Amino acid sequence: MAAPPLGRLVLTHLLVALFGMGSWAAVNGIWVELPVVVKELPEGWSLPSYLSVLVALGNLGLLLVTLWRRLARGKGEQVPIRVVQGLGIVGTGLLASLWNHVAPVAGKPYSVAFLTLAFVLALACCASNVTFLPFLSHLPPPFLRSFFLGQGLSALLPCVLALGQGVGRLECLHVPANGTTGPPIEMSPINFPERFSATTFFWVLTALLGTSAAAFQGLLLLLPSPTSEPTTGTGLRVETPGTEEEEEEASPLQEPPGQVAGIVSSPDPKAHQLFSSRSACLLGLLAVTNALTNGVLPAVQSFSCLPYGRLAYHLAVVLGSCANPLACFLAMAVLCRSLAGLCGLSLLGMLLGSYLMTLAALSPCPPLVGTSAGVVLVVLSWVLCAGTFSYIKVAISSMLHSGGRLALLAAGVAIQVGSLLGAVAMFPPTSIYRVFRSGKDCVDQCGP
Repeated sequence: MAAPPLGRLVLTHLLVALFGMGSWAAVNGIWVELPVVVKELPEGWSLPSYLSVLVALGNLGLLLVTLWRRLARGKGEQVPIRVVQGLGIVGTGLLASLWNHVAPVAGKPYSVAFLTLAFVLALACCASNVTFLPFLSHLPPPFLRSFFLGQGLSALLPCVLALGQGVGRLECLHVPANGTTGPPIEMSPINFPERFSATTFFWVLTALLGTSAAAFQGLLLLLPSPTSEPTTGTGLRVETPGTEEEEEEASPLQEPPGQVAGIVSSPDPKAHQLFSSRSACLLGLLAVTNALTNGVLPAVQSFSCLPYGRLAYHLAVVLGSCANPLACFLAMAVLCRSLAGLCGLSLLGMLLGSYLMTLAALSPCPPLVGTSAGVVLVVLSWVLCAGTFSYIKVAISSMLHSGGRLALLAAGVAIQVGSLLGAVAMFPPTSIYRVFRSGKDCVDQCGP
């Protein structure tokens, strides 16, 4: 017996969210697990610099997807999506087994397996934005917001898992000082062991990616097949996935007539003009937003938060990740379609980002360090900044949805290009010139 319309609708939103969860979960998982793996890998805390470069090089996935579109015209999105999902599952599975294997290169030990698999996963994640998003052109706009909700979960769930693992737990203890000069007692950081290993963490990450792939398969089963007969009447209409046909078919996600107008947005003629000034502004805003959220600000998060303590850093990471799904929920209820309004929100996000960059530049002695007010301000700034930019990304993508598959493909390219430029721009000051300085655990560097 067929599921009731409301149940089918809720199930499809859930599957779309789980499908979106698999887009960046692998790379996000590697980032949050760095405090654990650097203890055993020979690169030490230089590993984040290597990882930043590998994620930037992962944008070669865009070229591979473009080559696929040239060589296999009319094949749809299913094959590249399955390849991306397969690379993610296999890559994280191999990472669980091989992450701590070291091999000599030019006489020096390097974590070749970890770096190679990180590059493969970066290729898959970067390609996901230009394969997953065009597929969603077959669905009505509300499902695009569920997809971005899932993308928020791809950052939140690895963070929650890392917190459960106990990443970065330490305590400052009084120990006798060495030597004959100086005070007889000093503070020494004592690191606690994690509750489970990095191997277990990567296996759980593999299971999350497998769940995302299963959700995509379930989504295909819910959508109309290419051979189904078109029907008339009210209801959500979706294009047949996996084809380039322009025909639409009645969706199994039926809604009462009174609700259809509220779910399916009226077509915006300007949105179909991909190269209009309005669309160019939206794509440029999308690129700038992702340059900040995926490249610039993550590079300085530790410098802006750690002076206020490990608790401030973990709260900023986890609550900032929570802000992403909450912004998606807000976009489902209230969606800003005004270009001026989105520019105003972008200005607010940039002001918050400028404050965080200032804190990072003043590290290890930013304002209000050592006070509760400083902790509250830095955490609140990260949460509001992440939430604002997440809302902008969802709103712009929803506006571009009415432009069809090509517009969503352009949105995916803008996201990746912006992220690449942001990462490349921040690599020299953080990894080469050492513009930002980090503090030392249990050492007061700001005293008189």
